Amino acid sequence: MFKRFGSPAAFALPSGVLTLIVLMVVPIPAVMLDVFFVLNIALSVAILMAAMNAEKPLDFSSFPSVLLFATLLRLALNVASTRIVLVNGHEGGAAAGHVIEAFGAFLIGGNFAVGLFVFMILMIINMIVVTKGAGRVSEVSARFTLDALPGKQMAIDADLAAGIMTADEAKARRREVATEADFYGSMDGSSKFVKGDAIAALLILGVNIIAGFCLGMITHGLSAAEAAQFYITLAVGDALVAQVPSLLLSIAAAVIVTRVSDSRDLAGQIGGQFANPAIWLPVTVVMTAVGLIPAMPQTIFLPAAGISGWLWWTLKKRADRPVPVVIPEPPAIDPARITLDDVSDHTLVTIEMGYGLIHLVDERRGSPLVARITGVRKQLSQTFGFIVPQFRVRDSLELGPNAYRILLGGVPIGVAEMRPDKVLAIDAGEANSDHGLRGEKTRDPSFGCPAIWIDPAQRDLAIAEGFLTVDASTVIATHLNQVLGDRPSALLGPDEVKAILEGVKERSAGLVETIHPAPMSLGALTRLFHALLDDGLSIGHPIPILSALSQALQQTTDHDRLVDLLRASLGEMVIGRICAADERLPVVTLEAGLEQMIVSGMHDPSTGQPVIEPDLARGIGERISAIISERGPAAPPIALIVQPRARRPLAALLRQRAPQCLVLSISELPPSQPIEVISVIGGEAPQQESAAMPIPEGIAA
Repeated sequence: MFKRFGSPAAFALPSGVLTLIVLMVVPIPAVMLDVFFVLNIALSVAILMAAMNAEKPLDFSSFPSVLLFATLLRLALNVASTRIVLVNGHEGGAAAGHVIEAFGAFLIGGNFAVGLFVFMILMIINMIVVTKGAGRVSEVSARFTLDALPGKQMAIDADLAAGIMTADEAKARRREVATEADFYGSMDGSSKFVKGDAIAALLILGVNIIAGFCLGMITHGLSAAEAAQFYITLAVGDALVAQVPSLLLSIAAAVIVTRVSDSRDLAGQIGGQFANPAIWLPVTVVMTAVGLIPAMPQTIFLPAAGISGWLWWTLKKRADRPVPVVIPEPPAIDPARITLDDVSDHTLVTIEMGYGLIHLVDERRGSPLVARITGVRKQLSQTFGFIVPQFRVRDSLELGPNAYRILLGGVPIGVAEMRPDKVLAIDAGEANSDHGLRGEKTRDPSFGCPAIWIDPAQRDLAIAEGFLTVDASTVIATHLNQVLGDRPSALLGPDEVKAILEGVKERSAGLVETIHPAPMSLGALTRLFHALLDDGLSIGHPIPILSALSQALQQTTDHDRLVDLLRASLGEMVIGRICAADERLPVVTLEAGLEQMIVSGMHDPSTGQPVIEPDLARGIGERISAIISERGPAAPPIALIVQPRARRPLAALLRQRAPQCLVLSISELPPSQPIEVISVIGGEAPQQESAAMPIPEGIAA
């Protein structure tokens, strides 16, 4: 207990309350009464300033208690001043102190009738306008705050559960919400203090007038005129001294309850909102129009119009002034500190170059490589059917000055040497063997064709000799397009699949809802799209793919089975890559015994798929490659038609050995697609052509 009151500040509030009680009971001299009146006025002004400088109502949460003590101080002074007025009022003048004398003589000119009217006007302003309005606002604010309390508590619990705020922040927020509810509830009740104080002031004024009038004539032998002059003047002065602080406190209460939370005080908030130049131009026009009326006092209206016009012009120039951009100083870099960005690369595709190739991405020299890379990314996006992630170009001290390296997920997938100041002449099979080009022989990094690095001056000669000529930036861009074009599934991630679904959802929301998030998750959809891309299917038209997937999901959710069902439903799309619907599709089949050997042979225990024996795989691959070579480069691509269970292992085999051959299962051939069987591997090729798709047994035979 004693430890709690060890600080002198802890005695201030109890001492103040006891002082108020003493003022009500013990007579005090007029000098002390003047001191307390001045203290009361200063305290009221300080409370008003604190209310106006608060950024939000809770910044002055002690206001209801302060209002209570300020009201008690004023009532105690009213009791003390009433005692002095009634006891010493017959002496007149400064009998009740100089403060009451000043208010009774100077402010109202010594005319107590004027003082009565001024007091009544202040009472009306205080009770009917300020106090009543502030009380209504407090009542409504308290009701709305209490009604919103459960919702705020639930919001805090939700933010805490979601990890948006910590436990300490949640505790502080709950304390703030509880304080807000208590504050508005207290303000609703404390507004009654101000109203009661105004009524008490009116009653005290009446007591002072009636009692003083009677005491002056009966006790002190004054005439009616003298008693009225002395006692009524002092009573009105006393009432005005008390009413001015009461009005200030009422204004402070109204300011607090009508505040809106803002980062500025009340003066800054109002000043900032009145600083709009659009406000003052209409004011200038209206004041000028009124001032031009002949009956109006132009010496008042026209200067007021000039002042408002000056405000408009000043604020407009301030608004048009460019706002200075403050560039914060970068924090000092600690050379011993290592961040995650220093040791990780979040870019999927990276192109690293030696310092001799940096000029290819120099903006001052046109950045030729950047434009080529942008074109490659756009072309790949159109081919694959999704937005390919952005590429990153950076220098590397690990490479030679003229070397570059293409990384996919940090793994090198293409490395080559450049001659940045020369032109690459590529022999695509049409160049003259006895050409006269001089240069450094090499091979094209994209397709492995023979090539020569030549001077730019020999470019026209190389073209005339049948060479294909490209500059260094085109070589890198072509190499990038070739290595990434073989790996579409590596560029497709869950974010790209989600973007595809959101694009379809804008047009076919019901279709997406039948697939995602149930029964297929985003990861399962990404894996399915990977399989389609690996099979050479573009996902640029997602609606038919998702429609077929929605139907297939009615039968199964197994990944391999879904891929087979999708390919069967999208057969026209699969074949349309190599053959039009009205053209004959060149077809190669397997002899029935050979195909049965693949289907009934060894199986992968993890996937259940057939495994082709190495010798058999080499023989099939060589035979398919031979057929493609015999047909020549100008011939249309061929397709290998097999049983559904044999398609997957044969597709994986020929993807490496003969990528030009499309592997189809018999179920993927559209019924209306005409075919031409050009060879049967393992048997003798038929001589006749088929005008329509034969039955499966005929192809196998």
